[in-house]
Amino acid sequence: MTDSGFKDHFSSAAADYATYRPRYPRALFDFVASLAPKHRGAWDCATGNGQAAVPLADRFERVFATDASAEQIAHAVPHPRVRYSVALADESGIEPGAVDLVTVAQALHWLPHDRFFAEVRRVVAPGGVLAVWCYSRLRIDAAADPVIERYYTETCGPYWSPERQLVDQGYRSIAMPIDEVRAPLVSMEQAMNLDELAGYLRTWSATRALAAAIGRDPVVEVREALRIPWGDPETRRVVRWPLHVRAGRVVAG
Repeated sequence: MTDSGFKDHFSSAAADYATYRPRYPRALFDFVASLAPKHRGAWDCATGNGQAAVPLADRFERVFATDASAEQIAHAVPHPRVRYSVALADESGIEPGAVDLVTVAQALHWLPHDRFFAEVRRVVAPGGVLAVWCYSRLRIDAAADPVIERYYTETCGPYWSPERQLVDQGYRSIAMPIDEVRAPLVSMEQAMNLDELAGYLRTWSATRALAAAIGRDPVVEVREALRIPWGDPETRRVVRWPLHVRAGRVVAG
């Protein structure tokens, strides 16, 4: 496996990532599966802990789920129709024309786009589909949102990698080799107590970079700032993340 400049931002937090990251809605997978010409195989690139791979396995005969992080794969959710492997985005190890759908969930901004898109063209069957999506700022309510926004923008601002701008733009600035179709408006929703929200904030790459720089956990202060607007820390509040989806049939290069 050659070096493709993989930036490992998540191996050290793989267990927390599996525990605290929100789950994608069923409607998202129904939509992307409906675009595929057949349902023989799908490739979930940069699968992380398999949050997209497992729902895809309910809709495809087999799913190839790859990630450059062995630690993430170690924490992936097993499924009989999912084959997990450690692989780079441009060296998947998948046979040519073996999949009808390629997905990338919340990770396209980390990939080498030209090399990845070339790999997509290699492994996708004629008429096959590429679907990518991302999410950025969460929403809770008018009292809690400003606290999270300040932490995201001001406190963590200098510690976000440049690639994060692509997420904030909803991936709209990325030229993709697809005949794009309009995606439905979907969002993730998850009921969390205050400690679970804090656990989610600790999975941010910027949080970990900030913690390393200052030598302490910056989420402690955010949690304290949220105590009054949140109320009882054990109360579960609905947290929402709007999803930005881009999808379409892969076109020849």
